[in-house]
Amino acid sequence: MQEPLLLAELKPGRPHQFDWKSSCETWSVAFSPDGSWFAWSQGHCIVKLIPWPLEEQFIPKGFEAKSRSSKNETKGRGSPKEKTLDCGQIVWGLAFSPWPSPPSRKLWARHHPQVPDVSCLVLATGLNDGQIKIWEVQTGLLLLNLSGHQDVVRDLSFTPSGSLILVSASRDKTLRIWDLNKHGKQIQVLSGHLQWVYCCSISPDCSMLCSAAGEKSVFLWSMRSYTLIRKLEGHQSSVVSCDFSPDSALLVTASYDTNVIMWDPYTGERLRSLHHTQVDPAMDDSDVHISSLRSVCFSPEGLYLATVADDRLLRIWALELKTPIAFAPMTNGLCCTFFPHGGVIATGTRDGHVQFWTAPRVLSSLKHLCRKALRSFLTTYQVLALPIPKKMKEFLTYRTF
Repeated sequence: MQEPLLLAELKPGRPHQFDWKSSCETWSVAFSPDGSWFAWSQGHCIVKLIPWPLEEQFIPKGFEAKSRSSKNETKGRGSPKEKTLDCGQIVWGLAFSPWPSPPSRKLWARHHPQVPDVSCLVLATGLNDGQIKIWEVQTGLLLLNLSGHQDVVRDLSFTPSGSLILVSASRDKTLRIWDLNKHGKQIQVLSGHLQWVYCCSISPDCSMLCSAAGEKSVFLWSMRSYTLIRKLEGHQSSVVSCDFSPDSALLVTASYDTNVIMWDPYTGERLRSLHHTQVDPAMDDSDVHISSLRSVCFSPEGLYLATVADDRLLRIWALELKTPIAFAPMTNGLCCTFFPHGGVIATGTRDGHVQFWTAPRVLSSLKHLCRKALRSFLTTYQVLALPIPKKMKEFLTYRTF
């Protein structure tokens, strides 16, 4: 497979400020679910909202966004413009709401005119002081300010269903659940972690929430009852990143122990480990921290993973192989995410830069498409109860590795 090519690199436009409140790291990058916007925490308390695709001179032909559902929405208003959001605090977490919001919200807003309308695409930003600011993407206006956390809000995740439920993960060792349909009301606090919570991820079927703190185990919560389902134990050091597969059948966790573990979230079984070994022989392999992982994410069709580690490499993994299929050199990487329609990976760095790389473009097999469709509504236990051959059950439950 061809190595990832660097399509574009964006750098902060203003000089670094030597101010105790500011830092230059790009802790988070995010694409809107419809692929029409890109958000970049570029350091110095600033978030850039950039219409996607980027201007044509940056992206070669064939890598444009396949669909932009916001086109109709922006007709008559001119094309969307880049926005600069000054958050007033270091920005750690970013999350776009699903698009579009449900019609019921508009009905609710009609009876509660005093509440800001969030029936639009919004961006949530998690800040250094524990605040969460909610912005309207199309206008760049601040809609809501959510207070409750006592320390840095490190990560944010919206339920993919469009219900405008937001989960936040904080250094105060809690996760909090907010309902943006009710003026950002805090509806639950999830406690139990003993260390800073680094990451939270909601399964695409909206049934589970995974949280990773500076601990060797990850917590799996029910998004229906907001109770702990189980702890997944297997890492040897702090877990810092997690992500569900698009069909919710797999969960991946990344740790400072240099491993990504692939789990079955329904049974808690550990299906596979992906070890990050040194590629450059000049680097000292005895220093485990040099391969410490920073970020892991699934590709939108669910056949690939991307990981960013401290050994200055972006790795691409095929789901059923134990070694990476491609590498790209990147310095000081902190985070990564796939473009929702595939073909591009965005990475953020400690220098405040964001880089866009080519990602594998693949036509999923009919077998995989069927598995993905079935697993979107069947748990592992439900698959195992089906009157079908054992080999088919193994394939549907990702036991053929």
